[in-house]
Amino acid sequence: MLHASLTVDPAFRVADVSPRTFGSFVEHMGRCVYTGIYEPGHPYADEDGLRRDVLDLVRELGVTTVRYPGGNFVSGFRWEDSVGPVAERPTRLDLAWHSTETNAFGLHEFHSWAAKAGVEPMMALNLGTRGVQEALDLLEYCNHPGGTAWSDQRIKNGAREPFGIGMWCLGNEMDGPWQTGHKTAAEYGRLAAETGRAMRMVDPGLELVACGSSSSSMPTFGAWEATVLEEAYDQVDYISCHAYYEEVDGDLGSFLASAVDMDRFVESVVATADHIRAKQRKKKRINLSFDEWNVWYQSRFEAQDKPDDWAVAPRVIEDEYNVADAVVLGGLLISLLRNSDRVTAACLAQLVNVIAPIRSEPGGPSWRQTTFHPFAQAARHARGTVLRVEPVAPVYDTARFGEVPVVDAVATHAVGGEGADELTVLAVNRHQGESVELALDLRAFPGYALVEHSVLSDPDVSATNTQQAPDRVRPRAVDTAPVVDGRLAVHLQPVSWNVIRLRRAG
Repeated sequence: MLHASLTVDPAFRVADVSPRTFGSFVEHMGRCVYTGIYEPGHPYADEDGLRRDVLDLVRELGVTTVRYPGGNFVSGFRWEDSVGPVAERPTRLDLAWHSTETNAFGLHEFHSWAAKAGVEPMMALNLGTRGVQEALDLLEYCNHPGGTAWSDQRIKNGAREPFGIGMWCLGNEMDGPWQTGHKTAAEYGRLAAETGRAMRMVDPGLELVACGSSSSSMPTFGAWEATVLEEAYDQVDYISCHAYYEEVDGDLGSFLASAVDMDRFVESVVATADHIRAKQRKKKRINLSFDEWNVWYQSRFEAQDKPDDWAVAPRVIEDEYNVADAVVLGGLLISLLRNSDRVTAACLAQLVNVIAPIRSEPGGPSWRQTTFHPFAQAARHARGTVLRVEPVAPVYDTARFGEVPVVDAVATHAVGGEGADELTVLAVNRHQGESVELALDLRAFPGYALVEHSVLSDPDVSATNTQQAPDRVRPRAVDTAPVVDGRLAVHLQPVSWNVIRLRRAG
């Protein structure tokens, strides 16, 4: 058995936990919307055609914010198509995913779903094929109380009260040549600045997200962020980050260390944003919206033959996640929390069926993928203040990142309220063959007793949850010794995600 240690101290404060860290993403792609969150005629469909079983899982997952309606889809989206009587809405070709969009589910349906799910909407704007005027029209439709053409149209379409959307994404992945309306950094930066300036004339309190690089591997990474912020710094509050991870060529060791890359990504974008801040002598800081992140086996998707028809809601990238994927996702959550001083919004992409923690079948059941559990546990228990911990642990060699510690961790501390003076340590053991005895120094938290140590692990790291066996992989409580003299020893199984919860006695 390997040995590691860490110290938890309230003085090692990073930032408050941002509720928006636990956001997700709904795009009109594959079966995320149709037969995912929306399926009229399903046995569990409500009066609006929304699947109640999926809604229950979304609430259990603990999602706080949902970005909509894309994604690549948004760069060809005509929002006017998605409002009004459903029978009168036009059917369009979706160039992003080579499918047919019926527009049966649109802005009003999403607003109703978001209200029932208890999530804050984050609206993405089409800055690919459209521009400033269309953004202003949509803002007026969604948020103006009434007395104007677009707000009165919303009221006529059944929503007397404004939607009240406060956070807006100024386009999506505009650096990508695959994007409809792809632009250079200078072109996009100017458009983002002009759109943001006009939107703030309507509502100065909006929170606006500029497109950063669609991945850190883009040849324009870094230079793109700098150029965009040179143009748009005053008009935006966030710059976006997107990152997906997969096991490549059987290199499980590097895959398990994916959070190392996420940390470096965040560090690079923060440095770029702060450079522009210093250069332009600005007071405000730009934060990061990591509004697409997940495990996605892109190499499999790219190797598949693309459809030559234009199907409605085809099955697209419905990755089936295993134990290793769940541990990696847990590690990425640790990275996001560790960087909470600058990453104040994040969206797991996507929510249902499409590289998602929730799966569903048309007319059939829904279930939790393995990746559901780390997200749900972190959303439930990571409350209050993020505390930085620095595990002292053995290292292992990886092909991509060099030497990497076998243990990664972060802590949160909640005082009073629902948290009731609770300390939570989230930890992963990346080692494939060795358990780790992790010694926690808790002397800065006198009187705290262990409430629970839950572990997600399995002797078979390729084990998955399926429709036939939906609970094959799930967190399980394990026996752990009590806290003695401010110290606690816990056992981390190989390739495992761990939630260690302590509470002040009495």
